[in-house]
Amino acid sequence: MGFRTIIIKNRSKLDLKMNYLVCRSNEETKVFIPEISTLILESTAISLTTALISELTKNNVKIIFCDEKHNPESETVKIYGNYNTYKKIKLQINWSDAIKATLWQNIIIQKIKNQMIFLKELGLIKESQMLNVYLNEVALNDITNREGHSAKVYFNALFGLDFSRKNSHIINSALNYGYAVILSCFAREIVANGYLTQLGIWHKNEFNYFNLASDFMEPFRILVDRTVYSINDFTSENYKIKVLDILNLTLKIGGKKQTLENAITIYCQSLFDALNNNDINLVKHYEL
Repeated sequence: MGFRTIIIKNRSKLDLKMNYLVCRSNEETKVFIPEISTLILESTAISLTTALISELTKNNVKIIFCDEKHNPESETVKIYGNYNTYKKIKLQINWSDAIKATLWQNIIIQKIKNQMIFLKELGLIKESQMLNVYLNEVALNDITNREGHSAKVYFNALFGLDFSRKNSHIINSALNYGYAVILSCFAREIVANGYLTQLGIWHKNEFNYFNLASDFMEPFRILVDRTVYSINDFTSENYKIKVLDILNLTLKIGGKKQTLENAITIYCQSLFDALNNNDINLVKHYEL
């Protein structure tokens, strides 16, 4: 698996040569394709060949296309991600409502726990204690929406009482940018394992191609939140480089330190094991 995240920001031509991505702009740059994990195209003035797209896809490289505002707009998803996809999809369709409800409860508990730990680290004790109360009230399928109540307390504590995730604000732009990158990592992992990203365990939006990835990624959002909170200057596009640095994080999961992408692989596999074996104890969460 590749380990490099490549960002192309300016007008350029990308093509394939001897298993290398060749970028021609003011100068020519080559990158060995098996080393690439994610390719982010931030400019709409970039052109690339279908031969390059095909080779990148074969090597499980995620290509993220940005719009004219440099925000992620679409990405590539392999049609065939696993040799026994049919078997995996049959399993996915037959996941019981009971295990899905239990798993969603487990995911939300972990998400709120991570938020609580972060607030406590910042010395926001009152808000952290409020999240601890919500944490212990999460029901199956989170039917009482403890996630939503926790989110309001959490984001207001981080960014002020006037802040809302619905506002058009540079902080939201930074958060959404990071979430989109994390989402793409999960989508790639789900497809690589032979499952459908469209069929979620809780997210069921008919217009969302990544319902399952949206489910699985929830406890990882905190990684973006922490990074965005630490940024002091949003006056230039360079803040996006800082947000992308989350891809270089190492996390402890299963008792060992792993790169972010390896941690996502281990975590997703544990969720699939839990769903396929009706055993929530198989879930492996990372440690902050």
